[in-house]
Amino acid sequence: MHVVMFGDQHVESLGGAQVSMRLQRRFLERAGHTVTIVAPAMHGPRGKAVRPDPAYVDLPSIPLTPDREYSFTWPGSRTDRWVDAALRGRPAVDVVHVQADFWGAYIGHRFAARHRLPVVHTMHNRVDVGIEATAPMPKLVLRVLNAWERRALGGGGAGVDGWAYLRRFAARSAAVTAPSSHFAGRLEQHGVVPASGRVDVIWNGIDDEVLDAALAEPSNGRTPGPPRFVWLGRMSPEKRLLPFLEALAESGVRADIEIIGGGGQLGAARRLVEKRRPAASVVFAGRQTYAETLRRIRAADAVVQTSIGFETQGMTVFEAASLGTPSIVSDPDIAAELGSGFWRVRDASTPALADALRRAAADVEAGTAPVPDASIRERFRQSSRTAAMVEVYDRVRAR
Repeated sequence: MHVVMFGDQHVESLGGAQVSMRLQRRFLERAGHTVTIVAPAMHGPRGKAVRPDPAYVDLPSIPLTPDREYSFTWPGSRTDRWVDAALRGRPAVDVVHVQADFWGAYIGHRFAARHRLPVVHTMHNRVDVGIEATAPMPKLVLRVLNAWERRALGGGGAGVDGWAYLRRFAARSAAVTAPSSHFAGRLEQHGVVPASGRVDVIWNGIDDEVLDAALAEPSNGRTPGPPRFVWLGRMSPEKRLLPFLEALAESGVRADIEIIGGGGQLGAARRLVEKRRPAASVVFAGRQTYAETLRRIRAADAVVQTSIGFETQGMTVFEAASLGTPSIVSDPDIAAELGSGFWRVRDASTPALADALRRAAADVEAGTAPVPDASIRERFRQSSRTAAMVEVYDRVRAR
């Protein structure tokens, strides 16, 4: 079949959804399907470095951020004509897969409506939480988004919050998927469902070959020394790096802490460590390649997960579990999804996180750390996730 995916950002730009789409494309093609990805063209150095790819339809766009990494395409009749012309010489489209929240979603749904094609819409983000964490005057932003959505897609629908915004997409979709049971349940509770009344749960997966390569590297067990904890992710408020460093200082644990990633709070994080001078050693490792990140996760005694209510899946703890590394988990929804192999943080307070760090360090030193669920390794492979998505594609086509 021919699957056309629509994204808000070019899949070669940085971001979890983009990584997932690239991986989905590769495994769908491996299974014999054709994939086209429609997204705004990327600008700046990374955009110029992107090799021409027949699977990419790069929409005319304008840069959206100072580094020109991210871009924007206006969803309207001119873009509609451009998309139709770009896809005209390609195989007939069977399924439209929208993996976007904003202009990419509008463009994708408009294309599907024009050509009477079924839409599978993957909800990657909690729009309400994300906007509240990152935008000034979030209620006003949500009102504007809802009005823009109604204008771009037509129709009405009550409400001006984040759930109303997502409900309009779901109403136009033959299927809605979510990357975790807890997010699927939240969508269903707020009526973000297609006509079937349910949301399909399909995890974002890990590349089979990358996982096998990481597991194939020799491991001689834990080397002597203090517990080794890894925190990784984007350094922005919703990820709660600064509360983690405060809790680390309060905990008094003697451990080796590696922080992988970058972002706007890097300077504040460095200053906090200098000010609080925790008993633990803290190393800011910067951004690493995916393969190197997995190696460091496998070598660690635990991964520290600190965001609460923001993640729709929480990839890092699933990557850790696949590699046999337990996690310290702050988000109760993610903890429930994992099932086992973690230390639970009892609430969102600094003392609670400090207590969890102390418990984890003591268990690591005593050799009694929890063991992740072994079945996650197979259930998290992209090959199994692609097979599950193809079942959804077949179901909506049959209708």
